[in-house]
Amino acid sequence: MTDKKTRKKEKETSIQQIVNHYFNTKGLTLDEIKKSAKKKKIIYSRFTRPAKQLLSLAGSVKKAKEAIDRVASWAISRNLDYAIETVFKKWLELDRLKPKEIVKKPFYHGSPMVWSETKKKWFVISEDGEWLEFNDSEKEIEWKITTH
Repeated sequence: MTDKKTRKKEKETSIQQIVNHYFNTKGLTLDEIKKSAKKKKIIYSRFTRPAKQLLSLAGSVKKAKEAIDRVASWAISRNLDYAIETVFKKWLELDRLKPKEIVKKPFYHGSPMVWSETKKKWFVISEDGEWLEFNDSEKEIEWKITTH
C-alpha cells in the first residue's frame, strides 16, 4: 500500500515539475507561480491534466521538458504565445521545429546593402532595385538584426 502511495507522490512531483518547467519557459519563477496561484491569476490545476498527458506521451519528465523547450524556443522566436497543449499539437513535427535564425544584415542610411564577392565591393540597393557602388567608410554601415 505504501508503495502505491510513493509512486503516486512521485507522479504528482513529475507533473508539478512539468508544469513548473512550462511556466519557467514563460519567464516565471516558482515564487511568482505560487503568488499568482494565490491571487487566482494562475489556476495551477488547469495545467496538471495536460502535463499528465504530456508525461504519458513523452515517457519521461526529461523528454517532456525537452519538448516544451523546443516548442518554447520556436514560438518565442516568432513572437507566438504557446501552451502545454501546443506541445501535443506539434508533437509529430518537434524534430522539424527550429527557432528563427537571427541574422545581421547591412544597411546604409536605411537602404539594404549587398557584398559582391566578384568585385570585392559593397553596393547599396536603391528603392528602384538599382545597385549603387558604396563609397563611404565601412564604419558607416549599420548592421540590423533580422530573423529568418
